[in-house]
Amino acid sequence: MVLDELTDEAADHMFHALADATRRDILRRCVRREPSVSRLAEAYPMSFAAVQKHVAVLQRAGLVTKERRGREQLVRTDPDAVRRARQALDQLETAWRGRVDRISHLLAQVPDPEQNNSTRGQDR
Repeated sequence: MVLDELTDEAADHMFHALADATRRDILRRCVRREPSVSRLAEAYPMSFAAVQKHVAVLQRAGLVTKERRGREQLVRTDPDAVRRARQALDQLETAWRGRVDRISHLLAQVPDPEQNNSTRGQDR
């Protein structure tokens, strides 16, 4: 079970990182290539330091890795971490769908009070 493989702290870091639109965009940009942090910073209307902080959050969550090549720090998506996030969400979806299905089944078994009132009036 994927959720069991993730500690609560790791899941918190992962979903916190994915909750921000800029970080999700950084993650998408790093799938296609391995941009440097400075190249990423050019794409956003924020300071270099702010982009570095976003990358650090992604790195802490295990979603990206950084590799120094010369003077540049290249950012790479970790496909296994992204797969674990997807599997954790799939698992949660399955659990919730099961709960909704059980509630729907229970509600289908409850008699409709409107139907009972209309049949009573016909008995008179």
